[in-house]
Amino acid sequence: MDEAISKKEVTTLGGGCFWCLEAVYDDLIGVTSVVSGYAGGHVPNPTYEQVCAKTTGHAEVVQVTFDPSIITFREILEVFFTIHDPTTLNRQGNDVGPQYRSVIYYHDEAQKVTADAVIAEFNAAQIWPDAIVTEVEPLDIFYVAEDYHQAYFENNPYQPYCQFVVAPKVAKFRKKFRNKRKSKSG
Repeated sequence: MDEAISKKEVTTLGGGCFWCLEAVYDDLIGVTSVVSGYAGGHVPNPTYEQVCAKTTGHAEVVQVTFDPSIITFREILEVFFTIHDPTTLNRQGNDVGPQYRSVIYYHDEAQKVTADAVIAEFNAAQIWPDAIVTEVEPLDIFYVAEDYHQAYFENNPYQPYCQFVVAPKVAKFRKKFRNKRKSKSG
């Protein structure tokens, strides 16, 4: 197989609770892996409880591995900006705190350039009534979240948070990006 075709790219995104982002990106064509975790803080190896206490500086994030020959980084960001509100600082719905901030942790300069361009384009188009507050920062360290956070929506679809918060975001993604889904059912 051609090495350029099989090359994978990684990005790290925060847009509220990582369960929401993980559930969507797991269903996106070209995505080969989604891992929930923490980034952007100052405490080594943080726990979920520490992050929720708002003292570590970390955001809840997902690290998305994808095949750029199937889906581009720009398309990854188009989904990202559809499934969360990038205009609210440190908040997504009832989830409030710096761990829920909107952030793109880029892995290389090309990702930074693309992220800045997409944000500028979306702000100019006034897609939202308020300006995008999404941070664009280089990834320093990514910490994998505890095992019970991985595939959370898939493993806990009837948990109330999943029913009332995650499921509507997944449904919105499935409706808008019907042609970008791995499975066409549901």
